Formats: sequence, C-alpha cells, structure tokens
Amino acid sequence: MQACPAEFNFAQHLAEINAGRADKTAYVDSQGTLSYGELAQRVAKFAGLLQELGIRREERILLSMLDINDWPVVFLGALHAGVVPVAVNTLLPAADYAYMMEHSRCQAVFVSEPLLGTVQEAMGIARHEVRHVVVARPEGKLAAGLIELESRLQQAAEVPPAATKADEIAFWLYSSGSTGQPKGVVHSHANLWHTAELYGKPVLGVREDDIVFSAAKLFFAYGLGNGLTFPLSVGATVVLMDERPTPAAVYKRLVEHKPTVFCGVPTLYASMLAFDAMPSKADVAMRVCASAGEALPRDLGDRFTQQFGCRILDGIGSTEMLHIFLSNREDDLRYGTTGKPVPGYEVELRDDEGRPVPCGTIGDLYIKGPSAALMYWNNRDKTRSTFLGDWVKSGDKYVCDEEGYYTYSGRSDDMIKVSGQYVSPIEVENILIQHTAVLEAAVIGAADGQGLVKTIAYVVLRSGNSACDAIQQELQAFVKGQLAPFKYPRTIHFVDELPKTATGKIQRFRLREQEKH
Repeated sequence: MQACPAEFNFAQHLAEINAGRADKTAYVDSQGTLSYGELAQRVAKFAGLLQELGIRREERILLSMLDINDWPVVFLGALHAGVVPVAVNTLLPAADYAYMMEHSRCQAVFVSEPLLGTVQEAMGIARHEVRHVVVARPEGKLAAGLIELESRLQQAAEVPPAATKADEIAFWLYSSGSTGQPKGVVHSHANLWHTAELYGKPVLGVREDDIVFSAAKLFFAYGLGNGLTFPLSVGATVVLMDERPTPAAVYKRLVEHKPTVFCGVPTLYASMLAFDAMPSKADVAMRVCASAGEALPRDLGDRFTQQFGCRILDGIGSTEMLHIFLSNREDDLRYGTTGKPVPGYEVELRDDEGRPVPCGTIGDLYIKGPSAALMYWNNRDKTRSTFLGDWVKSGDKYVCDEEGYYTYSGRSDDMIKVSGQYVSPIEVENILIQHTAVLEAAVIGAADGQGLVKTIAYVVLRSGNSACDAIQQELQAFVKGQLAPFKYPRTIHFVDELPKTATGKIQRFRLREQEKH
C-alpha cells in the first residue's frame, strides 16, 4: 500500500478519482439520486457557501442531518473548504446538542427540518452563540433568520479545494461513554484514506460495481466508513435511509435497490431474522455483509448465512480508530469470534498492570494503527489515558485463542467477578440466545443481600413464549449445561425490551443502575 500524500484533502481526492464517473449514481435516497458529477459540483458550491457565510478555515460547523443526499455534500464540502464538520447523533436531546455547541464553538448548524426544533431548543440553552442555522429540505417557508440550504447552494460559487495537510484536522465525531459528557474525537484527512485502504477495499472488499447500504447512520464512525469513505473511494453507489432502521425499512431497500453490500449491527440482524415478512434469498442481492457495535453470536451468523447465502464479516472498530481494525474476512471467517487483526493494525491484550497476557486469558485490548484519532478536544486527562504513544486503549476485554482468533468478552466496565473469577457477560448472553425461546439477552453483575456479586440476566422472549418459573429454570439449566456452574444467572428478569444505544448496543450500565434501585 502506498503512503498517503503529505499534501492531502480527502474531498479533493474523491473528486479526482471519480472525475471519470460524472454520470454514475453516487447516492440514492427517498427523494432521488445524486450523480458523481453533481456531488462534485455541489461539494465545491457548498465550500463557496461557507465562504459567503463568513465561516473560515479550521472553524467548526455542526452537522445534525438525517441520512439524505445532502449529508455527504455538507460533510465533504466542509472538508473541501478546510472547515471542520462535527457530525452529531440525530437522536440526542437538546441538552446534549447544547453541550456540543458550547464544546465545539460551532459557527453554524446544518440541520434537517425534523431536527430543527431540537436544535433551536439547544440554542436557547447553550452558552455559545451560533451565527447561522441552515435547514435542509424544509417543507414550507422558514422563519426569519433561518437559511434554506438548497436555494443558497444553487446561488453559491464553486471554489477550489483548500490546500490541507494529510495530518490536518478534518472532522470530529462525538464518542459517548456510559458516564460523563460526550468526547469530541478529532480526526485527520489521512485517517479517512487509511480506513478505506486498510479495511474498506481489502477486507470488506467494496468494488466499483457494488451498491452499498448501511443501516448504521453516517454520523457514526462505522456508518461514515460504510456509507461514504469506502464506496466513494472506489466509485460505488450508496443507498441512504433517513428513517429508523426497522426490519421493514431495511428489507424495503434491500428488495427495491438490490444492494450487494449491507452493513448492520447484531441486534438488527436478529430482528431481521425474526421479522414475519422476511424476503427470500432470491429477492435480495447481498454478496457480503458487515457487523460491528457488539459481538455477533455464532448462531445468528449461521442462521443469516443459511437464509440469504451471504456471510457477515463481524468486526470491531471504535470512534477513536475511525473504523474496524479486527475482523473476520470472506476467506477466513469464524462466527462467534471477531476474527484477526486487519493488516496494517496491531493489537495486544494486556492485564491491569499493562503486561501482555498469555493465550486464552482475558485482557484489555490495545490497538496500534494509522487511523487513530489525534486527541479528544479539550480533554487532556482522557486523551493521555487513552492515547498511549502509538497505542490506543480501547476499553474492551478480549481473549485470543491458539489459532489467533479474538473473541469479545465485554467492555472493561461490564466484566463481572463472581467468586473471585471473571465472567464475560457476552459469553453467558450468547448461550441464552441459543435457546429457542429467547430473542435477546443482557447479563450484568449485582450484589446480593450479603454483598456477594451474582450474575443476573434480562431476557426478551420470542413471541409465543410466556415468562414463568418453569422457563426461568429451563434457561438456568440450559446455561449450566454449557458453561462453568458459577457463570449461570442466579436471577432472570423477563422484559419487553432492552435499553440500547442508537447503534443498537445494549446499555448494561442502565440495567446495573436499575438493579441498584
């Protein structure tokens, strides 16, 4: 792999490599298509619009938009201008937006109309004055002071790309932990290039003739790679979806647009397989799928492959590393594991003192690779505890077997210590969901009346099954039959749904909080 040029602007790079594809469709959303030629023109015009608004190079704009064709225009147009887009989760409340406005000191907010009310509420809270609010696809006339994106974009002049460095700050994403304020993760132009060259092309195998569809939204690091970085780096076509990724909405796109590459998360794959109106293999065109966010259970991978004839490449990435660095691949896939390191990345498992652990022992996952973020903005302590020289501490627990396959054991703060021995919640959950009555499961640790930690399971049953003592005892026996006795859940709570993040990750910390009360 050749090195990323020192003088490098990612938006300019995409425009240059796709110059011969002007008439090819780059994006498809619910309202139409956008060709590569139109994308390049709109990106250059958007950079001109930023200049007209008085937004200067290295200043920041907040990008709070649904997955529509304007999203890549705004993101790449900002990069083109040397302005820094801060892509934010569209599902957040006003208080979080207010914090991000203050923290980023954004000069403008670019927002889809359905999110405008939340943005305006946030502006009323934030201790920072946003100069401009630009609205994408308003249905009616906007109130005074608001700017309509399309009309201003049509009037704007195209401007040449900013002469940026590969290591220059390009964009931010926000990473949220289980506690504390969101962290502004700062990435460079080169980081986008590295994820495409190391994972998108050689591992996921995205090609020019592909149609790519990511249920994970563009504001996530995972979704940004799937729906922008990788397909545009090879001239593929992308299907965007501005609604929630329900099985019905996902299958609608899979059947209508025939994507060949699909990217989701384990909870979505599970709900897709449980959906009553599931299409047949002949109705779709998927040749490869990706999964991240949480470990993909072996049974789930096997059932999906049996149903649709394509494999799911389970991997792990992070906002800090921008995309996947540990993955299964088409010619080396083992469901139930996260695979092996993506070439170009190194991983290590270490104990609490930072020493390497032996094969078969659970350890903290550290990563070394060229797509690592530059820092957390205005957060020196967290930057120093996460970015350790060339290495990044992930906060994930893993175990590596003798053949070099890595298996997820949970977040560092999710591990349960029972009778002096560590229990991986993932391991117990994976056994529970193999039972025919179980749709989803989450396992936590909580102290009993004597202060001793025991495992507790929260279970969502499949339709047609009812919660009762008999099913609880059956599930406990099922786990005991496959794992060490100390790992089985002493208590099982049957619930209608599990708390999850916007990416579909189970929020075990919320269950722990619930257990305390």
